Amino acid sequence: MKKLLIASTSTVHGKGYLEYILPELSNLFFGIKEILFIPYARPSGLSHEAYTEKAKAAFEKINIKVKGIHEFNNPIDAINNAKGIFTGGGNTFLLVKQLYDTKVISAIKNVVENGIPYFGTSAGSNITGLTIQNTNDMPIIYPPSFNVFGFINFNINPHYLDPDPTSTHMGETRETRINEFHTLNKIPVLGLREGSWISVKGNSVVLKGALDARLFQQGKPAKELPPDTDLSFLM
Repeated sequence: MKKLLIASTSTVHGKGYLEYILPELSNLFFGIKEILFIPYARPSGLSHEAYTEKAKAAFEKINIKVKGIHEFNNPIDAINNAKGIFTGGGNTFLLVKQLYDTKVISAIKNVVENGIPYFGTSAGSNITGLTIQNTNDMPIIYPPSFNVFGFINFNINPHYLDPDPTSTHMGETRETRINEFHTLNKIPVLGLREGSWISVKGNSVVLKGALDARLFQQGKPAKELPPDTDLSFLM
């Protein structure tokens, strides 16, 4: 049975790294002493080593050890032997390029589909959908494909921002960009606001956190969904 937490962000305003979601992570990784961290997205160009140290410090608070995938000679073996997986945020294009280059795409998909718990934030959440076409990141590198894990049958737009009526910014809103996507694509897109996440248990998919999410579907008006909405109809 699949077990995932798909979070919009790693950090909410006023709290430390992963602090807001640590109780949920204790439940997701219950009974697990060590998880595998995938630091490939490298936020702000952070090294794999420095990023892993950041994850280690957070998980120490719930008595879980963290080891980075880059520390293993064989990343596929690391995936196959992992008891839990965390993929951090950063640049989605770089993350996907590294996942393909290290040939771990199929291995991760297989172990998660077979019950290894998975936690993703931001870019690490983008890759749980069908494609990465709704990431907010700049394409700083070209991955072999936009297709990713497909653990959920829709795409995520993390860090979803509502238009600011007081702003003088004349560029496109997030909603405009997603509507542009739907002129060419049918995949539903869920805009996840900061501090929100999706809980996946088998075929059950539920919106969690304190804020509404915004659902976009081709040919339909955007819809606000309150916390605890069952999203299984999208699967």
